[in-house]
Amino acid sequence: MRVLLLGAGGYLGRFVADRLLADPAVQLTALGRGDDADVRFDLSTGSPGALTRFLDAVHPGVVVNCAGAIRGTASELTRHNTVATATLCESLRRSGCRARLVHLGCAAEYGPSANGSSIAEDAVARPGGPYGVSKLAATELVLGSGLDAIVLRVFSPTGPGTPAGSPLGRLADSLRRAMQHGDSELKLGGLAVQRDFVDVRDVARAVHAATLSAAQGVVNIGTGHAVRLRDAASALARISGYGGTLHELEGPQVPRQHGDGPPLLPYPDGCGGWQQADVRTARDRLGWRARIGLEESLADIWMEAACRM
Repeated sequence: MRVLLLGAGGYLGRFVADRLLADPAVQLTALGRGDDADVRFDLSTGSPGALTRFLDAVHPGVVVNCAGAIRGTASELTRHNTVATATLCESLRRSGCRARLVHLGCAAEYGPSANGSSIAEDAVARPGGPYGVSKLAATELVLGSGLDAIVLRVFSPTGPGTPAGSPLGRLADSLRRAMQHGDSELKLGGLAVQRDFVDVRDVARAVHAATLSAAQGVVNIGTGHAVRLRDAASALARISGYGGTLHELEGPQVPRQHGDGPPLLPYPDGCGGWQQADVRTARDRLGWRARIGLEESLADIWMEAACRM
C-alpha cells in the first residue's frame, strides 16, 4: 500500500510517519514544507493542478493529511487549515489515483459542551475560536468532497514531543524552571478545565487503522475520560520529583517566572471548562481504543523537559 503523508514534520505527523513506516506493507512518501519531506510542497499556497500531477505520478492508495497550523491569526489559520484542505480535496477529485483520504480534525471543532457529557460525532459543532472554525470548515470540505474519506477528530493529544506552547508542555517547563531556581512554590493558573487527553502514539495507531478501514465520516479519537488539568499538574509534579507546593491562581493567566518563559494561559482551544469524547464509533468501526495512560504520557513529557535542565 502506497501512502502519501502530508504534514510529516508536525507534532502528530512525526508519530504517524513512525507508525506507518513500522508496517512492512506500507510504502510511505512524505510531502510537506520542510527540508525533511521527500517532496517539498506547501498546501496553503500551492496550486491544485500541481498537486494533481504529483498524485497521478505517485498514485497513492491512501492520502493522510496531518498538515495544518494550531496558532496564528484568523487569516493564517484559515489559509493553513481550510484553504490547504480545499486544495487537497480538489486535487484528489481531479486525480486518477482514487486515493482514500484520512484527514485529521480536532475536538476544537465541537466547541463548549455540558459538564459531565460525552461528545458524540453527531453533536452540533459550535467552535469557540478561530482555530476550531478553520478546522471545522476543513472537515466540512472533506465530508462534502465526494471522496472516500474519513475525518479523525482528535481530542487533546499529549505524550512525547508535546509542544512547549501547549498547556501540558508549559506545565512541564514551569516545573523545570522552578526546580532549577529552587522555588518552593509554583504559581499556576487555568487549571480548572477538564480535557480528554489522548497519547500521540495512540493517535498514530488510529490513523494506521483508518488507512486499513472502509469507515467514512467523522470518528472521535480520545480516551473517553476527562481529566482536570489541576490533577495532571499534580501528577506531573510527582513524576518530576518536585517537592514544592503548587499554588493555583485565580485569574486568566500566570505571571512570568523569573522573567523568562511564557505565562500559563487558559486552555486555548475555545472549548470551555469540559470536554470528553464518546469513543464508541472508533471502537466499533476502527477496532481502536486508547492504550497508553496519562501517567505514561506525562512521564514522557517530563523526560524531555528534564533533558533541558
